[in-house]
Amino acid sequence: MLFRNTKVVFLVITSLVFYFIGFIPYSRSKAASLFPLYAKHGVVSSADRIASEVGVEVLKKGGNAVDAAVAVALALAVTYPTAGNLGGGGFMVIRMADGKTTAIDYRETAPAKATHDMYLDKEARVIANASSTGYLAVGVPGTVAGLALALEKYGTMKWQDLVEPAYKLAKDGFPVSYWLAHTLSTNTDLVERYPRSSGGPRELLSKFAESKRIFLKGGNYYQAGELLKQPELALTLARLQKEGPQEFYQGTTAQLIVEDMKKNGGIITLEDLKNYKPAVREPLKGNYRGYEILTMPPPSSGGIALIEMLNILEQYDLKGLGFNSSERNHLLIEAMRRAFADRAEFLGDPDFVKVPVKGLVSKNYAIEVSKSIDLGKATVSKQVKPGQPNSYESDSTTHFSIVDSMGNAVANTYTLNGS
Repeated sequence: MLFRNTKVVFLVITSLVFYFIGFIPYSRSKAASLFPLYAKHGVVSSADRIASEVGVEVLKKGGNAVDAAVAVALALAVTYPTAGNLGGGGFMVIRMADGKTTAIDYRETAPAKATHDMYLDKEARVIANASSTGYLAVGVPGTVAGLALALEKYGTMKWQDLVEPAYKLAKDGFPVSYWLAHTLSTNTDLVERYPRSSGGPRELLSKFAESKRIFLKGGNYYQAGELLKQPELALTLARLQKEGPQEFYQGTTAQLIVEDMKKNGGIITLEDLKNYKPAVREPLKGNYRGYEILTMPPPSSGGIALIEMLNILEQYDLKGLGFNSSERNHLLIEAMRRAFADRAEFLGDPDFVKVPVKGLVSKNYAIEVSKSIDLGKATVSKQVKPGQPNSYESDSTTHFSIVDSMGNAVANTYTLNGS
């Protein structure tokens, strides 16, 4: 999401690094506070401190926001393995300093051999976790192609130079953060700790031999501060660096992916990889109290939900309620609940289903939805239902944001299935 006006403001909720300004250190002992922050030469905000610093170094070397975005995304594939990736997909919204905007859809696509009932058992019952864990859950990856397209159209630096930081991090290693150490241990023995977790037992990290070998240190957990090296990932990045992004889809990496699929019941083929193409879309636009909002259109559901929430909140005097007040937070929560009810009901891939975009982002629709909010109490969950946006029609994951000194801006969300 990008806000377009005379200033760009980020609310700090992740690892944010300022170019020539400083940084906000992470502290687990103090509650995080949200406040506007400004920088003169650029800003990089991602889920990981090391990846954010990679982006800042690109800006210091004269790269623009798109160059930095490519480098950060590749670095996160190394340092933030629960969501940063080469084998997943995502969305990128770009606004250049000259006002040109675009949205790149590089989400995964279904393999050609996918069927509508592949996640059902013989009795047509849903197989728990089949769509989120294991080889059949994997879509044709879009990340490498999406980053390459962004760089080709809007970047200024060479692909090889932007792969280099990620390659070094994978080859030489990086200190495991407290968060990563906790995540790896939790995802290894989650079933033992929580055998009755909702949705049935999760497939564990240790269930897959390669995942266990890479992310468990000889069968033991990595501790915060220990060095994590990923030599196989370094080799993959080295191939991408030398042969270019198409290597992932037509070279040795593609062959390795398909061989692993064949051995483990997956259905992605060389033809699937070769045929993958990211889509360029028109950004979805909204307006909030004079700020123009540029965000991702469908198949992303986040952009529509965001604009709907802001349209609802625009009906209230949030400033008068006071920052972080219980009344203000109540309105935020109630707006989110209604937007997510609509998200569950109406959102989908526009290539296959009709999405009532104009209705969902309509100001008049937001006015109607806001009438269901009780300022004095929370709405009972079963009463939070999707609205009727068609009458207003003319018919786990990680995010990073980057702005450079020239005013170019990138907002990127990408994920691995289930993260």
